Amino acid sequence: MAAGTNPQLRALAKETCRALRKNQTPAEAKLWDVLRDRQFHGLKVYRQYPLFVDDVDTETFFVADLFCFERRLVIEVDGRIHDYRSDHDRLRTYLINQLGIRVLRLRNEDIERNLDGVLEEIARAISSQPKEGPKPSDS
Repeated sequence: MAAGTNPQLRALAKETCRALRKNQTPAEAKLWDVLRDRQFHGLKVYRQYPLFVDDVDTETFFVADLFCFERRLVIEVDGRIHDYRSDHDRLRTYLINQLGIRVLRLRNEDIERNLDGVLEEIARAISSQPKEGPKPSDS
């Protein structure tokens, strides 16, 4: 079975993503306000987007804070909790990289204090990756 084809898992992912969209952090909201509706370099960015992986014959998913399919880039907005879960974050990044997707991690405080600098960092990340094919199906 290909990753993402389990109907119950897809339903759980959809529900999880909707809940996360309703409860975004202030930093996520601030960044999303700039990236939404193709406002940033004309790129479509999805918020709280599920990425399905098949890890050791166990299908699961990760929710990317922000995902630009065109540039195969996940943007993670990390708060203080990530200071205590670096091993988990490294594994998650590794598995996402195995899907051919890069991960850019940004700190909440950087977004709050230096949004222009953060946007420059995102611009560098997207300029180093060629455009990809058609967009994914909506979740």
